[in-house]
Amino acid sequence: MQSSMSTNVLLPSLCFIALLASVILTGFAEEERAIYLVLMEGDPVAFNGGSPSSRLDLHSEVSKAHAKRLVDSHDQLLRSNLETGNYSKLYSFKHIANGFAVHTTPSQAEKLKNAPRVKLVERDRGAKLMTTYTPRFLKLPEGVWTQEGGQRNAGEGIVIGFVDTGINPAHLSFAYNPLSPFTSNISHFSGSCETGPLFPATSCNGKIVSAKFFSAGARAVATLNASVDFLSPFDTDGHGSHVASVAAGNAGIPVVVNGFYYGQASGMAPRARIAVYKAVYPTVGTLADVVSAMDQAVRDGVDVLALSVGPDEPPEDTVTFLSMFDVFMLYARRAGVFVVQAAGNRGPDPSSVVSYSPWAVGVASSGTDRIYPSSIVLGNGARIEGVGLSAPTFGQGLLQHRLVLAKDAINPIGLFPRTPPYVEECQFPEALDPRLVVGSIVICTFSEGFYNGTSTLNAIINTARALGFLGFVLVANPAYGDFIAEPLPFTVSGIMVPNVTNSQVILQYYEQQTFKGERGFFTRFAARASIGEGRAASFMGQAPIVSRFSSRGPDIIDRDRKPADVLKPDILAPGHQIWGAWSPFSALEPSLVGHSFALLSGTSMATPHISGIAALIKQYNPSWTPSIIASAISTTATKYDKNGELIMAEGSDVGSQYPSTPFDFGAGFVSPSRAMDPGLVLSSGYEDYIRFLCSLHDTNPGTIKTVTGELCNKPLDHPANLNLPSVTISALNRSRLVRRVFMNVGRKPETYFSSVLPPNGTTVDISPPTFTIAPQGTQELGIQFNVTRAMDQFTFGEIVLTGSLNHIVRIPLSVFPVCI
Repeated sequence: MQSSMSTNVLLPSLCFIALLASVILTGFAEEERAIYLVLMEGDPVAFNGGSPSSRLDLHSEVSKAHAKRLVDSHDQLLRSNLETGNYSKLYSFKHIANGFAVHTTPSQAEKLKNAPRVKLVERDRGAKLMTTYTPRFLKLPEGVWTQEGGQRNAGEGIVIGFVDTGINPAHLSFAYNPLSPFTSNISHFSGSCETGPLFPATSCNGKIVSAKFFSAGARAVATLNASVDFLSPFDTDGHGSHVASVAAGNAGIPVVVNGFYYGQASGMAPRARIAVYKAVYPTVGTLADVVSAMDQAVRDGVDVLALSVGPDEPPEDTVTFLSMFDVFMLYARRAGVFVVQAAGNRGPDPSSVVSYSPWAVGVASSGTDRIYPSSIVLGNGARIEGVGLSAPTFGQGLLQHRLVLAKDAINPIGLFPRTPPYVEECQFPEALDPRLVVGSIVICTFSEGFYNGTSTLNAIINTARALGFLGFVLVANPAYGDFIAEPLPFTVSGIMVPNVTNSQVILQYYEQQTFKGERGFFTRFAARASIGEGRAASFMGQAPIVSRFSSRGPDIIDRDRKPADVLKPDILAPGHQIWGAWSPFSALEPSLVGHSFALLSGTSMATPHISGIAALIKQYNPSWTPSIIASAISTTATKYDKNGELIMAEGSDVGSQYPSTPFDFGAGFVSPSRAMDPGLVLSSGYEDYIRFLCSLHDTNPGTIKTVTGELCNKPLDHPANLNLPSVTISALNRSRLVRRVFMNVGRKPETYFSSVLPPNGTTVDISPPTFTIAPQGTQELGIQFNVTRAMDQFTFGEIVLTGSLNHIVRIPLSVFPVCI
């Protein structure tokens, strides 16, 4: 007893000692490491000695020596300022930016901020994916491709770089055809091919001209999964393959999924070459890997840089235009590369764009007029529309079959929790009575699991196959409202009915035809139904319509979402339900495992449309700069749909629409044929972007000098005076004169007449209202805005310049009149 008592008395003391030790150890615990991106003073290789007038030979001995000096300076800085063993350098940036990425602790990063020659230190915010018929919808075969000599030549000589999840080199969209060899000289490009799992040297085949992977950031912050995070350019996700095929995939590739032929897929520029820079993995994506890939792509000499990846939130402690990602895009633009960026998938909320800077073209998403109608026909003759790429039920949809509600077919002897995923969402085969569901069409309900994101369509399909469903219907639940349904290919007959009203029609019919005995047991399931063909496309839809998910303007200057004097997004392109190449691994989408094509939606899908169109324009007009190409795309866009009505935009409520504005579609929907011959263009260069940055009211000139190395000697008198193909004024007080300079890229002199639709609350005067301009000549226009009535929001208008040779140049106006 004494021994026991003694032990009990000692326990509190031992616990106290352990607790004290824990507190002491916690106080000295190691800080959690993170990735930091660092910019340093001094020119990178591409701009050594100033801004290049032409592409530098980055492989010369002089360039190599300068690159080595930069790397040595990075290593010396780290050794001099950080404690050995407390950091690891991941990358040296030396081609378009001078800096490095380092994995270290916050306290060590603070030391770097005060180190000599350090301009900017930014914590890595991570990188995310911004997740065919479109050539015909954009009129490429009979328009631009004809000018380029047909699809056999469209994009010839242009290299598009893709910073993404890699590529599936075995896909037919990226095959080299020896019967149609490339004839163009791409000596300006000097990429190479890295090998690794599922990516032998032969993967770089002439169509794919370069492939590299960047993983130091990913490996520093996560334990990679060897089964999917391949350290090679191979794409186990599918996203990178999809994006590359939409921009530059071979023409006329058959799209076959689950044995069904959906038509042919073609990239926008099917003869463009593809350079691959894998920087995002199924497990993780880091900004360090992405910007290192961008640095390499520009060094290699890509003409167009496609970014369907990137941070999806503003930087924490700087203006949006001066984040590391945006600075790298600025340097890429300075090097002569056309940069295209996804606008983001956070719509339809205002100020949700993640493409901020005027030197990158931010792309919004729309649908096309192609839809895949699907329907279920009930035993009483009622036809309910739904969604699903599915074969019809047995009998080609003409024969009717038993209809059973999942929660009426619960396995009475099953040992499982009675939660929604088991009893009504068809997620687990063991929860259902096989005798009742075999050979039946089973009604599954959108409930708690789907709402929380833990239940999946793939699980329904697996349950259906395991228990022998003839088909399934996923119906909306009044408790959760309508849901958004995208057509996915089902390996069993199935349909989603995302509308509550339509779902209740099905359920009411079912209840009327289902009978219970006195004890509450079901005695007869008399409801019948059939699911029709859901894979046949219809081309009768209204289009384009801005996609619900597509991020909206106004552009923002900081994390507080203060509006910027820049229009974002820039342009609208197809991004909803787009067929593209896929990877059979499909690491993040189980329902697409084994498939070689996928139907996806996102501004990720819209971005490569513009990348490919830019390649076509560059091929046709090789002397055009990136800003001229961007202007041509913008000023020739349309704000009207195929029926001649103003483009609509999807709203927050499922099925809702509203008349769109430039904050939804930018300049409008892209018109490739017109962009080839825009008449007038507006041009901006690197110096203009520096002057724009220096004009920002909340940014200290010292900060501009620190980040870019440039002095604010000639700031614009207002940010809206950057020579963009749009005018945005975030706070119009009384009046403001804005100037734009146009250049005639046509071959003949042309006379232009101006007309104005002023934004509400303003008057707008153009001077001169009429002008004649010679080929390669320039004309400055003064645009005088005057407030007539203060408003509580942005209002919109446009300037239209109509040429005597039938060129039409549109300039969207977005103004917030605040004071008369």
